[in-house]
Amino acid sequence: MDMARLAAEHGLERVGGRPSLPEYVKQLINRSDFTYTLAKYRMQSENERNRLGMLWVLLRPGFSALIYGTVFGFIMQGATARPPDFAPFVIIGVFVLEFFNTSMNGGAKSIISNASLVQSLPFPRIVLPIATVFQNLLNFIPTFIFMAVLVMLWGAKPSWDWFLFIPLVFLFWIFNQGVAFIFARATVHFRDLSQVTPFISRMIFYTSGVFFDLKVMVDKINPSLQPFADWQPINNVLAIARGILMKDGVIPFDYFWHLAIWAFGIFIIGFVFFWQAEERFGRDE
Repeated sequence: MDMARLAAEHGLERVGGRPSLPEYVKQLINRSDFTYTLAKYRMQSENERNRLGMLWVLLRPGFSALIYGTVFGFIMQGATARPPDFAPFVIIGVFVLEFFNTSMNGGAKSIISNASLVQSLPFPRIVLPIATVFQNLLNFIPTFIFMAVLVMLWGAKPSWDWFLFIPLVFLFWIFNQGVAFIFARATVHFRDLSQVTPFISRMIFYTSGVFFDLKVMVDKINPSLQPFADWQPINNVLAIARGILMKDGVIPFDYFWHLAIWAFGIFIIGFVFFWQAEERFGRDE
């Protein structure tokens, strides 16, 4: 008799086997408390050894904005590529992109840095990249408040438009989660990718319009490439955020549905891509 059939007849299941996609989603929902607790614990443990504790959640992007704003503000001083209101322009760019970079880098290491946990306990492995991105979302909430306070120093005033940040952050979270799924699985198969990921995030940082207006830059280089700027997801997020927060900012509402397509598309692709390798995680390859 076939051993698999015999085991099934006696209610035995394969250890570490991949469940169906609906069953996988059900298991993930049942582990939601574990996911939340894991994200909260990591956020606290990462900062408790520092004297300033959770304050570093604000200080890290604050120092980055100060350094990049000073260096690039000096380099681009007088250049036509330098946008008006450069200080709040850079602050929003650096603070918002921090959420993306930490999610992509953390997602890439979420499985390989938890090998002992993956090999010893049964749970949907997708909990790990979800907890990583959720941890970064929790970090981003006080960061956003700090960013809004800083931008108000340059003339921005609270308005009803600020509520548009709720759908923006939601879509950005979904997008970052999809990216984390893809990098989490890819890094398991290609360990060297964990060394390359910081360079990828740095390249995205310098080319996505943190220090310049991507639409203006593309228009000067080659106007026929303007659809690239209009559909670049990070540029979509930055342009909407600046339109909402900056004084005299103009919100590109059409970028919301561009970002929605990217967010849900990458999330679905990333989720299925990760699920397909569920039974391979934790095994030596």
